[in-house]
Amino acid sequence: VQLQASGGGLVQAGDSLRLSCAASGGTFGNYVMGWFRQAPGKVREFVAGITWSGASRYSTDSVKGRFTISRDNAKNTVYLQMNSLKPEDTAVYYCAAGPPSGPIIRFTTSSYDYWGQGTQVTVSS
Repeated sequence: VQLQASGGGLVQAGDSLRLSCAASGGTFGNYVMGWFRQAPGKVREFVAGITWSGASRYSTDSVKGRFTISRDNAKNTVYLQMNSLKPEDTAVYYCAAGPPSGPIIRFTTSSYDYWGQGTQVTVSS
C-alpha cells in the first residue's frame, strides 16, 4: 500500500486546513487509517484514527472538538479536517494504514504498517 499525504501549508491561528491521504496498491477498505504528527525534537504522536467502515473514530484529547477524521473508501482517501488551528499544532503530519482490528483503534506507531511521506502544517500566532 502506498500512501500520499497532501494539504498541508502555512496558516494563521484560528484557520482551517484539510489534509488528504490517497492510498493505492492495496484494498483500502480493509485498513484502519490513522493520522500522526511529529513536531521538531518530539516523538511522533497519534492524532486520530478511523476503522475501515468509519463506524469507530477516535482523536487525541488535544484535538478533540477541532479535528475530524473521515474516509471515503470509494476514493481510497482518508481526510483530516483541522479547524481552530493553534501554533502547537505545527508539525509534519503523517497518514498511516494498519491491519483491521475490529472496532479498536490503536494509538502506537508500531500498530501501523504503511506510512505516507508527511505533509508540513505550520500555524503562526
